[in-house]
Amino acid sequence: MMKSFLCSYYRFMVLTVSLWAVSVFQHARAQQQVISVKDVLSLIQSQQLQLAGYKEQANAAGFNVKIAKNTMMPEVTAGYQAGYATYNNITGMSYPGLILPISGPPSSGNVYDPVPGTALGAMVKWNPLTFGQRQAAVEKAAAEYKLANSFYNDALFRQQYMAIATYLNAVYLQRLVESYKANIARTRAGLEQSLVYAAEGLRPGIDTTQFQAALAQAETELLRTQGQYYMELTELSRIAAIPASPDNISLSDTLLATQLPVAKTDTLKMTDHPLFQYYEAKKEVSEAALKEVQRLWRPRLDIWANAYARGSGVGADGTIDKANGWSLTRKNYGAGIQVSFPILQFTQINLQKKQYQATVKAATAEMGQISVNLQKQQEIAQFNYRQSLLIAHQSTVQSQAARYAYDGLTLSYQSGLIDFTRLIQGQYDLLKAETNEAGALLQAWRALLEISIANGNLEEFTGSIK
Repeated sequence: MMKSFLCSYYRFMVLTVSLWAVSVFQHARAQQQVISVKDVLSLIQSQQLQLAGYKEQANAAGFNVKIAKNTMMPEVTAGYQAGYATYNNITGMSYPGLILPISGPPSSGNVYDPVPGTALGAMVKWNPLTFGQRQAAVEKAAAEYKLANSFYNDALFRQQYMAIATYLNAVYLQRLVESYKANIARTRAGLEQSLVYAAEGLRPGIDTTQFQAALAQAETELLRTQGQYYMELTELSRIAAIPASPDNISLSDTLLATQLPVAKTDTLKMTDHPLFQYYEAKKEVSEAALKEVQRLWRPRLDIWANAYARGSGVGADGTIDKANGWSLTRKNYGAGIQVSFPILQFTQINLQKKQYQATVKAATAEMGQISVNLQKQQEIAQFNYRQSLLIAHQSTVQSQAARYAYDGLTLSYQSGLIDFTRLIQGQYDLLKAETNEAGALLQAWRALLEISIANGNLEEFTGSIK
């Protein structure tokens, strides 16, 4: 009776613990944020603060185009002033800036009695014709806006391919963790067998000690690899602005460590590369700045107009009527055209032309060097990709052979045909072959990423992920 009760209680406890373990596992899975390569690229573009700052800088540069075009609008400035000043010669106090001095009739002597004076005026300045200077300013602002956008696109491209490279490193380390866990399982199984063989007198006790040392070494390697994996996930979360802790991040594209990429690796035009477009926009800014300087030594046409009214507490006959000082009793208007030309600035402008011409030549040379760099980068990437595929095929053969060899050595050890040293060497060879295979497969994907980087098109890489 008691034995039946204990058995029932034991089954109940086992069932309870199992249900609790399943519940905890499901809760942990629910908290995991599953991230794919494409998710990382999208998160970088939408959430990274540094790129958001670059984007706003580009938006700010776009307003310079509107500001340059807005100079076509006339400037209209209006103002009103009121003062209390001495009688002598002045019918109202004048403040510098907006309103021109207004003088009244002369007085026969110095009279220091204060009288009021007022003035209201409006001044219009318009530059409808700039002889190409406004257009040059607009073109320069547009070139700077294009440069700011090109800088953002290049920065986005760099951050995205850095994130992909980090993702690949994390997948590789995750694969290593699995290999080290399998190695620990093999070592633990060997340890258990050695204990049995030692107890039966079939194997010396030293085998057990050696298996224990190998197990400790395997667990140490696992801990180190797990630490490296954690660091890569931390770096990935930083680049992609993922708020989740590395413990709660799960990688979905783990098949990258078990299969080779199948991609058509054509060489694309260098003009589509974000880096080339950045230097191209940089050259356009230099050319626009040169054009703006070339148009400085041209006439300047200004249309001026103003209208104003004044009030004075001193009448034309010299009498004082303070009430008139607060009313606008005299009204005037005027308009005119002003043409100016910077005659003596020819030497200065000519020096500026030479300066910007040198800047254009420098930008042209930079573009030429970038073209050469990208071309060589494409050639190297294509070669590395072909080599990586060949190496990956060989690593697969090596891994399969090492696995067959280890299985044979295990049977031989169990039969007493070989000692511990031969078995543990075969186990080490298998672990090394497994890690080499994972590294070779990931290197093939890295080589494909290098092609995408050289071509300036990451869709070549992401489109190959199944």
